[in-house]
Amino acid sequence: MATANFELVSPYVIITGGSSGIGLAMVKIFHDQGAIVDVLDLHKPSDKTLSQLQLEDETVQFHEVDITHQASVKEIVSLISIKRGIGILINNAGIAHIGNLTNTTEEDFQRIFNVNVKGAFHCMQAIIPFMEEMKEGLIINMASIAATIGITDRFAYSMSKGAILSMTLSVARDYIKKGIRCNCISPARVHTPFVEGFINKHYPGQEKEMFDKLSASQPIGRMATPEEIAQLAFYLCSKQASFITGTDIPIDGGFTRLNN
Repeated sequence: MATANFELVSPYVIITGGSSGIGLAMVKIFHDQGAIVDVLDLHKPSDKTLSQLQLEDETVQFHEVDITHQASVKEIVSLISIKRGIGILINNAGIAHIGNLTNTTEEDFQRIFNVNVKGAFHCMQAIIPFMEEMKEGLIINMASIAATIGITDRFAYSMSKGAILSMTLSVARDYIKKGIRCNCISPARVHTPFVEGFINKHYPGQEKEMFDKLSASQPIGRMATPEEIAQLAFYLCSKQASFITGTDIPIDGGFTRLNN
């Protein structure tokens, strides 16, 4: 595996939204490469999933936490810092929304903001003091191509990912002299359970046709896999990527530059 060539800047990793999709792929790869991983999510994966991925040991701990609640985040981060230490934070937790300005309700807008923006804010604010004390640390935020590219019917989601990009740049600037780096990753479509659910819900009987259409929207002709996003995250958390900070890295099959 290519990751064997890279050495993590710290063995202590916190991943939010790590119970499924991209987050779970990250948990798997970091665990397999020897990291000690704490996962913050609303729910733990099933015992069957943990068994299949061989994540049933003390080096991976799943904590059922609502990252929209600041006090809960601060409490679990404090406990983790005492038990294990904190070196890397990956803000992966997020939810999607389909709709334009007109049909996005206030409730939907606030829900997206609370999870995608405030959740990341709560985690970074809780963890930065520990990184400052250690005089080193690394934060990876999951943004999206929607942060910089206009995508149909993604008004609230794009808002949230634009905020993630801006927060990433701000944190990178403010803490660079304290040994803390901050970057974000911007995927295009990734083949996750959310995509499957979206197609099944909105296009019953046309699942294959819509899957092929969504895949073809990337010039490379397919969606990314969660594992490909996880590999990039692992690299960015390695010592070999130590010169990278304040950067938004697209992983999009050519979507942002090759779609004409």
